[in-house]
Amino acid sequence: MPVWGGQSRGGSLGYRFFIFLLRYLGKGSAYAFLFFVVPYYIPFAPKATKSSWRYWRRIHHLGRLASIKMVFVHYYRFGQVIIDKVAAISGLDNQFEYEFFNYEEFLKVLDGDTGVVMIGAHLGNWEIGGQFFGNYAPKLNLVMYDAEYQKIKKRLEEVMGDKSYHVIPVNEDELTHVFLIKDALDRKEYVCFQGDRYVGDRHTMEAPFLGKKAFFPAGPFQIASRFKVPVVFYFSEKESRDKYSFRFYMADPVRRSKDRKPEDALLAQYINVLEERIKEHPEQWFNFYPFWSDS
Repeated sequence: MPVWGGQSRGGSLGYRFFIFLLRYLGKGSAYAFLFFVVPYYIPFAPKATKSSWRYWRRIHHLGRLASIKMVFVHYYRFGQVIIDKVAAISGLDNQFEYEFFNYEEFLKVLDGDTGVVMIGAHLGNWEIGGQFFGNYAPKLNLVMYDAEYQKIKKRLEEVMGDKSYHVIPVNEDELTHVFLIKDALDRKEYVCFQGDRYVGDRHTMEAPFLGKKAFFPAGPFQIASRFKVPVVFYFSEKESRDKYSFRFYMADPVRRSKDRKPEDALLAQYINVLEERIKEHPEQWFNFYPFWSDS
């Protein structure tokens, strides 16, 4: 079974360097520097590069030359998204334009009398959304793997100051996060998961995804179905140099049947939407590890 190690690429030194570029030379200079950074990562991050190569060859069925080009584009877009995230949380969010889909319907769900589970993906720039929830942000709880969160926490806090939303760190060896999630939902707050990445080989669900079998974390879908709260699939995608789209999809209620568990039905809905968004922006799906079960 392919397993993600619990940490995203990019160290604190890299974050510090791009923060410097943004503050003193602007976003354009940071983008330009990626043309030097990406050729470094392609040979010196062999596991991630191999996964990206397989993604373009086996999933999108591109030829060799087209796949070589798209590996570069894949890394470059990832770098842009990191730069945009740091720019937004460091007070430069006015440099971006935003477009919203199903926003009014989404707000009705947030204004309801229950907690809400939001399930996103490592597609586009999901973290940038925490800056634009306005008065709703203090009730937003982002569930992140502890290793990933601790790796970037210090550098992000230097530019973010006191963030309005909360982070629930997940440690696979403990169950503390389960109680924190339950408490947040009991307070009628919003808990945001990423539904396309897991650590270890426990608590997973297998399902067809982009034509091949893949594993997904069971936790977000089990919690959402068992607490019987509204579920929203949420994506934030880079549409152009300075424009992002925010898309919200309200999940249909799920029930247990003889043939299907509610979490399986919820995962099927999630995969349908995620496949649609990846086909629109394939270079913005940033899971640089062997994701499919045949890897």
